[in-house]
Amino acid sequence: MRIGILGYGNLGRGVEAAVRQNPDMELVAVFTRRNPESVKIKTESAKVLCVDAMENWKDKIDVLILCGGSATDLPVQTPKYAKMFNCIDSFDTHANIPVHFENVDKSAKEGGKVAIISVGWDPGLFSLNRMYANAILPEGNDYTFWGRGVSQGHSDAIRRVKGVKDGKQYTVPVEKAIQAVKNAENPMLSTREKHTRECFVVLEDGADSIQVEHDIVTMPNYFADYDTTVHFISEEEFKKNHSGIPHGGFVLRSGVTGLNKDEKHIIEYSLKLDSNPGFTSSVLVAYARAAFRMYKEGQTGCKTVFDVPPAYLSPKSAEELRKTML
Repeated sequence: MRIGILGYGNLGRGVEAAVRQNPDMELVAVFTRRNPESVKIKTESAKVLCVDAMENWKDKIDVLILCGGSATDLPVQTPKYAKMFNCIDSFDTHANIPVHFENVDKSAKEGGKVAIISVGWDPGLFSLNRMYANAILPEGNDYTFWGRGVSQGHSDAIRRVKGVKDGKQYTVPVEKAIQAVKNAENPMLSTREKHTRECFVVLEDGADSIQVEHDIVTMPNYFADYDTTVHFISEEEFKKNHSGIPHGGFVLRSGVTGLNKDEKHIIEYSLKLDSNPGFTSSVLVAYARAAFRMYKEGQTGCKTVFDVPPAYLSPKSAEELRKTML
């Protein structure tokens, strides 16, 4: 399976590493908006090319993995390139997924390709666990907590604010809220009651800190609905204390069964990630395998994790899966 990468930031580098762990795949090309000569990759057999060269690679790539940000990159890139390639993206602005799906679906069907959007751990693996839990415990409540950890999408959004030289955002779950859920209290929690957001920002020279803080905390879809704290720090402190990208979280469903509805149950799925992009890229690569299999079956259009048979993610045959994992 020939893999292409669009964008070589944290996520793109993670995809390159993940491809190396999958013997049925090879990285053949990395496309960048930067000067290709300035981008050094670890895969000697792959080419680094300008994005303008992508049309020439239509028949040389089986799946293109898009590694841009959800704020401005993926809404444009995925519909554009889904006409040319089978695509995977990690679009994570939950409120805008339906519109993104429609745009990508139209393009992928026009090109006769398969595109799987919003792949990762949330949306992605957490989405699957929410769906499973809802089907199993139809009477109950869903709860999702993220962190404490770095959100790549929110950090990307911070860095796009005028006056920001560098920035990182930590999503912090409210411990009191988690314990109430685990105690089967079925609390009704507002967005603000579940998480806080903590931002660490390095300003550009001469930037107005008051304006930057305002632009961050009022940003729709990202910060406006949360209690958000913005810390302005030096570039040295940023590099020393905020160079890692850890993350994680919990998906819980509290539900009841029995004729008297007196049997209480908690379904919990959790992740503890040393590297958010390292893990997310591994999910993207697994779904690249699924996209290629679906394409070879003659399927077209946009898909989500809900549409992918679990077996399509694994390099193992159906017989091996039944023997070793069922």
